[in-house]
Amino acid sequence: MNLYLLRHGIAVDPSVPDFANDAQRPLTAKGKRRLRQIAQAVGLMRISFAVILSSPYVRARQTAEIVAKTLKCRKKLKFTDELTPAGNPRSLIEQLNELRPRPKNVLLVGHEPYLSKLIALLTAGSTNMEIDLRKGSLCQLETESLRYARCATLVCLFAPRHLALMTGKPSAR
Repeated sequence: MNLYLLRHGIAVDPSVPDFANDAQRPLTAKGKRRLRQIAQAVGLMRISFAVILSSPYVRARQTAEIVAKTLKCRKKLKFTDELTPAGNPRSLIEQLNELRPRPKNVLLVGHEPYLSKLIALLTAGSTNMEIDLRKGSLCQLETESLRYARCATLVCLFAPRHLALMTGKPSAR
């Protein structure tokens, strides 16, 4: 199984009064532009997803929807509380292991520091590893047997600017 982990795009600052509830913060216009580029880059890599799981928080939901729309796989998009900042990685792993048929490629869309800790857990067996997963970064892990322990290999980690270069367009800063 290939797990692709995508951090949501640039969102409205938490200090904006209209969005004091963290779960309701949407992507900014710049965040949406960058996510469209990132989704195009994923398409250029010819990656298809059997399942897209996303945090239901607005910014992650919008990120997942942009990717699903660009890759024409909206029907494969599902939401899970296990990808919210307070999500339980053990429960997420159980959810993934229950998917039938076993998918080849799964996209997980979520937040920091949750995603970095999940990457560290699956690749090193501990959440102590520091990973710089910027907004819009994409990580690929490969595993034969997904479990709550060291079980995966880090295949690649793309910063948003690297993904933008794949599209032939400079990153929308």
